[in-house]
Amino acid sequence: MRTSRAIVVSALVLFTLAACGSDAEPAAQSNEIKVGLLHSLSGTMAISEVTVRDAELLAIEEINKAGGVLGKKLVPVAEDGASDWPTFAEKATKLIRQDKVATVFGGWTSASRKAMLPVFERYKALLWYPVQYEGLESSPYIFYTGATTNQQIIPGLDYLKEQGKKKIFLVGSDYVFPRTANKIIKAYAAANGMEILGEEYTPLGHTEYSTLVNKVMQAKPDAVFNTLNGDSNVAFFKQLKSAGATSESMPVLSVSIAEEEVTGIGVDNIVGHPVAWNYYQTTETSANEAFVKAFKAKYGANKVTSDPMEAGYNAVYLWAEAVKKAGTTEVEAVKKAAPGIALERPEGLVTIDGENQHMYKTARIGIIQPDGLIKQVWDSGKPIKPDPYLKGYPWASGLAAS
Repeated sequence: MRTSRAIVVSALVLFTLAACGSDAEPAAQSNEIKVGLLHSLSGTMAISEVTVRDAELLAIEEINKAGGVLGKKLVPVAEDGASDWPTFAEKATKLIRQDKVATVFGGWTSASRKAMLPVFERYKALLWYPVQYEGLESSPYIFYTGATTNQQIIPGLDYLKEQGKKKIFLVGSDYVFPRTANKIIKAYAAANGMEILGEEYTPLGHTEYSTLVNKVMQAKPDAVFNTLNGDSNVAFFKQLKSAGATSESMPVLSVSIAEEEVTGIGVDNIVGHPVAWNYYQTTETSANEAFVKAFKAKYGANKVTSDPMEAGYNAVYLWAEAVKKAGTTEVEAVKKAAPGIALERPEGLVTIDGENQHMYKTARIGIIQPDGLIKQVWDSGKPIKPDPYLKGYPWASGLAAS
């Protein structure tokens, strides 16, 4: 099924590209600059992606209030990827060809990014992708503002190792990110004296976890490494708690659950469990205090901020800074201007790496608190250079080709 799904996605991308012609037309001259926002506003991933869109809209509003970009107002054009990867390819093509946006901010799952990648490369358009991912990729037409593997997954594994958690059970959604992440985790485990007791996948949107939870409970791992995405986490954590597991007896380290998802899962079901990210609402920087205040003022006092939405927020500012430096929205000029741009953001200093268009980012481990927020218990001390192909880790040799 995975192979046939990939063929369907590739076929649709190729059909869409062919149908829309060969070259993108230049955007019309005006006092406005259109930018695309492409996220799942419906379907299983809406629990995570709507707020990323909201954070990008906040950044656009702030930039416009400060005078815009090159003296022009940013105008967002929002599309719904509908938690469907061929739809992401279709909507990306529309934004580039029909709406003639200067850039696109979008995606969450690696499946959505993989579906969009050939579109952006075909039309030489720019995508700013805001979510942590499994690495082993770079594209000249994608800027990755979320973490890559050595800025999230490896620090998470280091944390479990330091806590004495040597027997690990892997649980994930059945698509690119979890499967590739777990391939990396297994290589890390083999090199670091850890044992993988089990590896289970379920479709996105899956809600029946009794069988999987039974397997986990019978295996008696020291910890679970969780790469489930979307609202499947709601069912998984509820059923895990009902089976008697606690954060003390069986901590579940998650890399796709942030403050927004905690609210959806229910804090009572997930309190005490660890997460690995680069930013939390509680991160102590002056820029974060202003960001949290502005987000709550726009969307409601009960709203929370999280890593993916902060990375989406950052993406808009980083692109705007590159455009200002380039003096134009022309893609190749923006790409040339981007390397080395460094901004103090809510998470701290973020710098664009010119080698792979990922960001230098600070790794952080946090524990989910009874109030639903996340308390940091460890950080890397300084931004980590992105290493998407794990060239700096001998145990990862050959993973990119496998």
